[in-house]
Amino acid sequence: MRLTRNLVLSFEILAAHGLRTLLSVAGIVVGVAAIILMVSIGRGAEERILARVRQMGTNLIVVNAGQTSLVAGRQRQVSTVKTLLPSDAQAVARECPSVAQVCPVTVKKMKVYWEGETAVTGVVGMAPQGLSIRGYRLAAGREFDPEENRAARRVAIVGATTAKNLFGGNDPVGHEMRLGRVPFEVVGVLAPKGADPNGADQDDLVVVPLETAMHRLLNVTYVQAIYVQAVSGNEMGRAEAEIDDLLHQRHRLGTKDDDFTILNQAVLLETERQASQSLTLLTGAVAGISLIVGGVGILAVMLISVRERTHEIGLRRAVGARRRDIRNQFLLESSLLAGLGGAVGVGVGVALSFAVSHLGYWDAVISWPAVAAGFLFSVTVGVIFGLYPATRAARLQPIEALRAES
Repeated sequence: MRLTRNLVLSFEILAAHGLRTLLSVAGIVVGVAAIILMVSIGRGAEERILARVRQMGTNLIVVNAGQTSLVAGRQRQVSTVKTLLPSDAQAVARECPSVAQVCPVTVKKMKVYWEGETAVTGVVGMAPQGLSIRGYRLAAGREFDPEENRAARRVAIVGATTAKNLFGGNDPVGHEMRLGRVPFEVVGVLAPKGADPNGADQDDLVVVPLETAMHRLLNVTYVQAIYVQAVSGNEMGRAEAEIDDLLHQRHRLGTKDDDFTILNQAVLLETERQASQSLTLLTGAVAGISLIVGGVGILAVMLISVRERTHEIGLRRAVGARRRDIRNQFLLESSLLAGLGGAVGVGVGVALSFAVSHLGYWDAVISWPAVAAGFLFSVTVGVIFGLYPATRAARLQPIEALRAES
């Protein structure tokens, strides 16, 4: 009953000073809404980046020739290395039990021609299983088969971007285009995949059989990469270790530095996730500063309230109210202020998150734990910043309080 009476009294007091109440909770509203919005945008960015990593393939491990380094945020091969061979890929498939599929790959930027149109794109030579390892799907036409790869047939599958740039609105399937000076029949078109985590367009490519690329286009005996698919996500670490040991032995490196670089999709996923989570926490913490500002507003309002209600406090003490009753009354009022601001802030933050997502400004994924944490934090701020005014009110002496002007 006492709590109910105190709640009713608190609501009456807050309602009697509507403008003051509104201004005091404004900071809390902004703080909670900002936390929810920033965390939602951060979560959306994290999901987008992780989706790009997953689009690279399932349980993917990439073995690159030579050592790679980051240049302008993208991985670049430091120099041309000719020690990674198709036979290395065959050995990995044969001797690494944690590996499901293997595909050697060679890549080169080339000019492609169709009728009067020209485009520059990445020509990727790979075995047929490379498409499934990298998670590519066909939008039209067919894949080339192992026989066409062994016979080095001049067939090609074009990516969505290349198809648009070179063929415009025409269906590429069945047409003949040239890679450099060599004619190729287009047998398929890949479904769009978008950009990879480095921002590179995964659809700006032409895929041809590996043997065709090596012997008819590039005249090389080495490859630039080997795509490896582990038997499961749990086996990716073991598969990486097996590949590293095998290639180290085959290349007779001894104590020399490796002439290859292994990129593990699981490690990349975890790295991207940690980076995104760190950014989300940072932006959420920055937004949380406005909650502290809101708490200062509540502190100021409650101090003013104590001063205005000094006579009331003295009267309540004179008729038997204990110090803790006074303290609890003012703590309840500050908590109600913060709770009201938190509830409105939750509504505003969720609404803004839906709005920016549906309007296409950012990808926003609402984090309900962040919503709950924002509301609880707002109430906690109200209690903390209301503690000093409540304690000050409780310490007022009844006689001095009654002498104060009402």
